[in-house]
Amino acid sequence: MAKAPVLTPRAEDFPRWYQDVINKAELAENGPVRGTMVIRPYGYGLWERMQGDLDARIKAVGVQNAYFPLFIPQSYLTREAEHVEGFAPELAVVTHGGGKELEEPVVVRPTSETIVNEYFSKWVQSYRDLPLLINQWANVVRWELRPRLFLRTTEFLWQEGHTAHATYEDAREFAARIHRDVYADFMENVLAMDVVLGRKTARERFAGAVNTLTLEGMMGDGKALQLGTSHELGQNFARAFNTRYLSRDGEQELVWQTSWGSTTRMVGALVMMHGDDDGLRLPPRLAPVQAVVLAVKGDPEVLAAVRETGDRLAAAGVRVQVDDRTDMPFGRRAVDWELRGVPVRVEIGPRDLEAGTATLARRIPGGKEPVRTDLVAETVPKALEEDQALLLRQARERRTARTAEVRTVEEAAEAAAAGGWARIRWADLGPEGEAALAERAVSVRCLVTEDGAVPEADDAPGNVAYVARAY
Repeated sequence: MAKAPVLTPRAEDFPRWYQDVINKAELAENGPVRGTMVIRPYGYGLWERMQGDLDARIKAVGVQNAYFPLFIPQSYLTREAEHVEGFAPELAVVTHGGGKELEEPVVVRPTSETIVNEYFSKWVQSYRDLPLLINQWANVVRWELRPRLFLRTTEFLWQEGHTAHATYEDAREFAARIHRDVYADFMENVLAMDVVLGRKTARERFAGAVNTLTLEGMMGDGKALQLGTSHELGQNFARAFNTRYLSRDGEQELVWQTSWGSTTRMVGALVMMHGDDDGLRLPPRLAPVQAVVLAVKGDPEVLAAVRETGDRLAAAGVRVQVDDRTDMPFGRRAVDWELRGVPVRVEIGPRDLEAGTATLARRIPGGKEPVRTDLVAETVPKALEEDQALLLRQARERRTARTAEVRTVEEAAEAAAAGGWARIRWADLGPEGEAALAERAVSVRCLVTEDGAVPEADDAPGNVAYVARAY
């Protein structure tokens, strides 16, 4: 009788496969309140590495970290009508505290544009105070009706940037810079994620923004996932909160603003974009453990060789872990590391010692090969860089193969229903076609130009829409 697979095959049930990976790779579990999650150490380790790399990139463009309160007076949200309307269905509102009914209900932070502007209006007095560039790492709460770990949870972790500028042009360029130089560069070069950079339609735009830039990725089942957004807020929040500055000409002017964010959703995207039927496949530049050295047997000579190899890899700059738990079956340990997506396994047993080799198992392309023991520390870093590039190439090739060029709303809906994306000229779709697709649970993910650049406007001639079913 055939042994049951460790994970549900993706082709059989992709959502179930996703849940299996989250569970068996020990990334997260459901929390006690519906829609919340407990992020386990291995999953949090992935988030910490994402956070560290993104934080460095954000600071490199001149942004400083700060922190704003979790609780926001409800009256703040009502000052910007479109904003409160957009978030009203998702709000968690506190009406009692300390055993008493509150004089004014407070909202648990769904995003911080309103409370940030309350303080920006105090901090910005003159053109000399601009640009004001602030980021915070925090949790937010949006009451989720259909939760799924990492993808849609009532509480999640993120960073949110908020900036104020003297001119429209400065704000617009900064939003584009975050979109391009921070998010896209990080996702492609660290996460090995293929992302489409585009502009949201008016229907999909962030509530209160005048323009939203997005990064969209195709998951393993052909659905789309929004991986980060950068918003031009114009002067909407500045007007609502009277955030003004004294210009060089001595005039009181409203500031121009941006906001932008990325979340723990990226962990879920990592699973769904790169994972296979054996579990995670982690991009080497992100992986907390890039290589694990496994002892096949507990012989003293084997254990000594395993530890020596681990030391050599560490000296070569590889994030390495030695697995000498020989009281546990070797096969079980190998499957566990494979599930967790560690890019390289270096396996050493008595036969390897006799041959003067180690067995190199590469998670991303698959396969095993013998490598001379004295060349392991030279071979592994090269393999890691090759496999980083391979992951990105595979993701790109999948999107290309599963994206159809179409001309009608019906063809776009059929392509999405078949498990892929469609590209259609915005002139052939338009807001009416977009609304028709929405009735079939299909959305316009973003607009791009014919050559794949980010358009200057929603209705720019030649705009092309990417259409898909989305998470």
